Amino acid sequence: MGKKLSVVLPSYNEEQMIEKTAKVVGDILSREQIPYELVFVNDGSKDHTWDKILKIKEEDSCIKGICFSRNFGKESAVFAGIEQADGDCIAVMDCDLQHPPEVLVKMYRLWEDGFQVIEGVKASRGKESFIHKMFAKTFYKIISDATGIDMSRASDFKLLDRQAADEFLKLPERNVFFRALSSWVGFKTAYVEFDVREREAGASKWSFKALVKYAVNNITSFSAAPMQIVTFCGIVFFVFAVILGIQSLYMYFAGHAVAGFTTVILLLLLVGSILMFSLGVIGYYIAKIYDEVKMRPRYIISEVVKSKDKSKPPA
Repeated sequence: MGKKLSVVLPSYNEEQMIEKTAKVVGDILSREQIPYELVFVNDGSKDHTWDKILKIKEEDSCIKGICFSRNFGKESAVFAGIEQADGDCIAVMDCDLQHPPEVLVKMYRLWEDGFQVIEGVKASRGKESFIHKMFAKTFYKIISDATGIDMSRASDFKLLDRQAADEFLKLPERNVFFRALSSWVGFKTAYVEFDVREREAGASKWSFKALVKYAVNNITSFSAAPMQIVTFCGIVFFVFAVILGIQSLYMYFAGHAVAGFTTVILLLLLVGSILMFSLGVIGYYIAKIYDEVKMRPRYIISEVVKSKDKSKPPA
């Protein structure tokens, strides 16, 4: 019997996909003679997602279910799933099957060849609007500059060796960005391309507002780039002030009146706006620090269900 693969599946309002995802992923891994467990993490769903997980757990010994006390977000669900998984290697994929489960086999085989982190990279982003693509490109450019790792095609679809997963779990910060941190931990890495599939059922949980919040939270959690923007603005305005000061002094000693009440008002408004923006950025970072020092748990688990035989042997 080979070594066990744990597949973590964060689930939020996925009642229409739970049973199908369990069957599709299970059939593929069984056919390939890969021992596995499926770890479904119910992230405070408002529909019957947890009921569906309980149902398939009774029918299939390889299912493990984790239920949060409320919605804590996908990053927390990923963290909880990895923490509860007991496989020799751990994969993370979306519950809606937009990550093709066939790729899990390629990842597992690369892990057997000695790779400790296998990254799923997007060959294409699927059907997205122009604004969504531009927003994503900007977001990943900032993250890539912060990490020194190309994140332009990164995804949450990846497989970690137990050692890499344990190191990831040791990271103390409350606000985690799995997509970047799993690369940051290092280890011997391989890459597998995949095409993002269309969602088969249900609606996407990512509104534009949610995506903006996700981007801001992860950029500030993983990068000091916004703080550097504040510094850059300070340098630019300092240079501008020096030039304007020299010009004003020259005009004064040349005997010319320094006119421009409108200009002064515009400058005050501009400087005031930059100051307020800068204070907002600094305040956001202070709020993040406040969240960290409170040391509240990343999530609260209300229930864990698992069978006595937690992995399914090859058929």
